[in-house]
Amino acid sequence: MRLELHKRTELALMAMRELCAREIRVGGPDLAAAIGTTRQYLPQVMMPLVKARWITSTPGPHGGYEIDVDVAAVSLLQLVEAMEGPTDNAVCVLTGDTCPRDELCAMHGAWKQAKAALLNELSNMSVAEAWAATCD
Repeated sequence: MRLELHKRTELALMAMRELCAREIRVGGPDLAAAIGTTRQYLPQVMMPLVKARWITSTPGPHGGYEIDVDVAAVSLLQLVEAMEGPTDNAVCVLTGDTCPRDELCAMHGAWKQAKAALLNELSNMSVAEAWAATCD
């Protein structure tokens, strides 16, 4: 697990917030402008959200994106994993390689506890709570 997230994850959180606030279908160009990205990059941000079935994508000239989930039911961990991939990847925090079971690094025990605490916090906070506002 990395201790950093890509900009795409932040844009996904912003897109969900924007769609939740508007409560209507929003065209790609408008959504891209609202979250500060390009029309060309927006599909890379939205594809994992559509795949997770949190966002509906409608193609065509009158198409766009709309929220399709109660954001209070989506945890930050779910969002992070949808955008970044699995967090439990058995990668050593020191070497960046797969953590060998027979030669644990000096940080293994401490990192295991810290990682568990971080994942617990992310799983217990919803997307709505992260915004400090609710969208019904």
